[in-house]
Amino acid sequence: MTTSVVWLKRDLRLHDHRPLAAAALAGKVIFLYVIEPEYWALKDTSFRQYRFLQDSLADLSSQCDHAGGSLTIRVGDVVKVLEDVAKTHGDIALYAHEETGNAWTFARDVKVRRWCNDNNINFTEYKQHGIARGSELDRDKWAKRWDAFMAEPVTAIPEKISWAACVSDNIPSPPELGLIHDGILHMQPAGRVTAEYTLQSFLNERGQNYRKGMSSPISAEDECSRLSPYLALGTISMREVYHAALERKTELTGQTSDDAKMWRGAMTSFIGRLHWHCHFMQKLEAEPELEWLPMARIYKGLRGDSSDADRLYAFEQGMTGYPFVDACMRYLRATGWINFRMRAMLTSFASYHLWLRWQDSGDVLARLFTDYEPGIHWPQAQMQSGETGINAIRIYSPVKQGYDQDPAGDFTRKWVPELASLEGKSVHEPWLADRDFNYPKRIVEHKDAVKDAKSKLWAIRSTVEAKRQANEVYERHGSRKGPRRRAKRR
Repeated sequence: MTTSVVWLKRDLRLHDHRPLAAAALAGKVIFLYVIEPEYWALKDTSFRQYRFLQDSLADLSSQCDHAGGSLTIRVGDVVKVLEDVAKTHGDIALYAHEETGNAWTFARDVKVRRWCNDNNINFTEYKQHGIARGSELDRDKWAKRWDAFMAEPVTAIPEKISWAACVSDNIPSPPELGLIHDGILHMQPAGRVTAEYTLQSFLNERGQNYRKGMSSPISAEDECSRLSPYLALGTISMREVYHAALERKTELTGQTSDDAKMWRGAMTSFIGRLHWHCHFMQKLEAEPELEWLPMARIYKGLRGDSSDADRLYAFEQGMTGYPFVDACMRYLRATGWINFRMRAMLTSFASYHLWLRWQDSGDVLARLFTDYEPGIHWPQAQMQSGETGINAIRIYSPVKQGYDQDPAGDFTRKWVPELASLEGKSVHEPWLADRDFNYPKRIVEHKDAVKDAKSKLWAIRSTVEAKRQANEVYERHGSRKGPRRRAKRR
């Protein structure tokens, strides 16, 4: 009899798990997660990500115990693990969700599929984000197809699962994988129950001011959904979140109070963000090279072959001399999360003010994000650095952002205590104070750095070739709800 192996990647759950449902119908099931040491040696992986994974696996293992089964955890190369499982259990069939990861996971998946083909092992993959692969991709129909996929019913946990016994390995400690503590102090708790509670508290308690509250790191801490780490590891599925948000929006239909109107607006914006989440992942799925190559190739090499090491270190440590930028970076280092607008500001500052390669600053930020999602991160890194060819050049003023997002200066004083003696908004421009602080001088002058960056970018952006490539990029990756209307040429 064939044993069904459900290979887990970024889908650490029993709920809404189509590979598990299909495997349960086919026969005995091995629920398998493989910890891959080679992956955890990459430049975009980190201690905090692994700790969150460990906690998530422990929670999933408990769920499996309650369901009468067990989670099998192995350590090593996936193909070698599967070879060992097949040797022990005889005929196997492999089930998994598709993954849009980094280049390493892409190459690993190719290797697994090749091994399956060579050994006549059936390997079935299922979508979990509504992302199209290969010839399935049609940007003109993408939004409608995503809506249709998310509207499909949530898959229930199978009522009966015949669990197959399989030996697990001991889970390596972070040091055993070469991962050292990276300064994380206040990580979000992992697990399915926490993910469900976080979703419900956002939809019914915290999310009313979502539209405005998402911009500042102060308000965003509570008023953003905070679901990103759970979606990144698949503790909860995108479809589950979409259904819950749509149900909440429907519940508010017809209510005319100001509160209800705010809630409806929040739900509309949030559902839009769910589309946006997958729209960006689709870019990397369609073009894996975007992890290291700009969408518009004409920008290749714009910032040189390497970044200034001193500037990169100052950026990573939150020691650039710009208080609000440094406060955001230190907050991120301590918590593993920061709101989207501040992520954009940090990338913009690194790319324009410090003229760092987005590939290098991107690795720094990827390691700091507990919710690192490659499909969002790398296209966004390019977009905020001006190398997509199709997006506006967004250069944030670090001082103005401080005034706008932290007008009282309390957030900045908390995370940059060297400046705690400065009152109110004056903390955002300590160089205007008639005294010295134990805090770095500005690493660059804002006006000079911005002027230089714009000059270099527009020297390329204004060329005929750049415009031609921008049009090609839009055809491949542009966001649209229907066929692009092309002007008639005579």
